[in-house]
Amino acid sequence: MSQQATPKRKYHSRRREEQARETKRRILDAALLLFFRHGYTGATMEAIAQEADVAPLTVYAAFGNKASLLSALVAVSVGGDDQSIPLLQRPEPQAVLHETNPIVQIRRFATNISDILERVAPIVEIMRMAAKTEPDIAVALEALLERRFRNLSVFVQALATHTSLREGLNEEAATEIVWTIAGPDVYRLLTTDRGWSKDRFAQWLGDSLTRLLLP
Repeated sequence: MSQQATPKRKYHSRRREEQARETKRRILDAALLLFFRHGYTGATMEAIAQEADVAPLTVYAAFGNKASLLSALVAVSVGGDDQSIPLLQRPEPQAVLHETNPIVQIRRFATNISDILERVAPIVEIMRMAAKTEPDIAVALEALLERRFRNLSVFVQALATHTSLREGLNEEAATEIVWTIAGPDVYRLLTTDRGWSKDRFAQWLGDSLTRLLLP
């Protein structure tokens, strides 16, 4: 009597998955360091591999090429982790969008966006420098800035459902205001050049948006 064949169980190792994620994190940290130190063009994949203490083939296997590596660095910086969750679906942005008190909503937004800018502003600076000589990075930067505008327009729309905007201000103009003063360039000017803390920036941003957007 023949025994019924037992289906092979798919091999799954939680430890291996975590090791792979840790390797990617090391590569991303190394890339950020070398992009700062040598610029996007000057930081080679081989140098990034050496800094991360992995083989160059590991870097290529994980990210494909340097442009994809930078793209992954942007995604992790925006979200704060490597989970594939769109920014507006994450807990803090959701809390901002569902807040019904407009002043509290603006202040929660200012705090959340300041946390994001702390991570993203250095990456945007790297991209701006690289965009001067790398057409694919210029395209990626333009897409990133356009995506920021769309996301911020969702915040403005949510704000406008609970209050009137300042007289003469429509949602597009309000989004342009938010896109500008809650942007990475202003964040870097005040925190890097003027020495502000992130908390001081968040307080200033909340105060400024309240005056600029509300009646």
